[in-house]
Amino acid sequence: MTPKIQKTEAEWRKLLAEKGAEPAAFEVTRHAATERPFTGKYESVWADGSYHCICCGAKLFESGTKFDAGCGWPSFSQALPGAIENVVDSSHGMVRTENLCAACGAHLGHVFEDGPRPTGLRYCMNSASLDFQPADGKK
Repeated sequence: MTPKIQKTEAEWRKLLAEKGAEPAAFEVTRHAATERPFTGKYESVWADGSYHCICCGAKLFESGTKFDAGCGWPSFSQALPGAIENVVDSSHGMVRTENLCAACGAHLGHVFEDGPRPTGLRYCMNSASLDFQPADGKK
């Protein structure tokens, strides 16, 4: 996958700092790190709005698709069409489907086939890779 938006590591670091992203955001989004479960700022946010890529601002998920999977990370049953690029992740002795932002290639998390109907999917995301935009426009 060649992302549409490309920057150097220094440019990504600067952009994330300017956005006030949490400290783990660079390692999560650019080096596929994973935040500890139950520590992310969006794990228990249930407000109406949408979730965007912290790196490029691309809209990824609507809040109506968020559900409590009990796994410790924000979980969604459906991504917006074309927002996510899936790649095989065979790290840590497992084979999983990694989710990347289709626009900038940021690592977001993984998708599993144990979610609710009708999709049966659980997009398990790192809060550090997301930016929540409330429906009322107030942060």
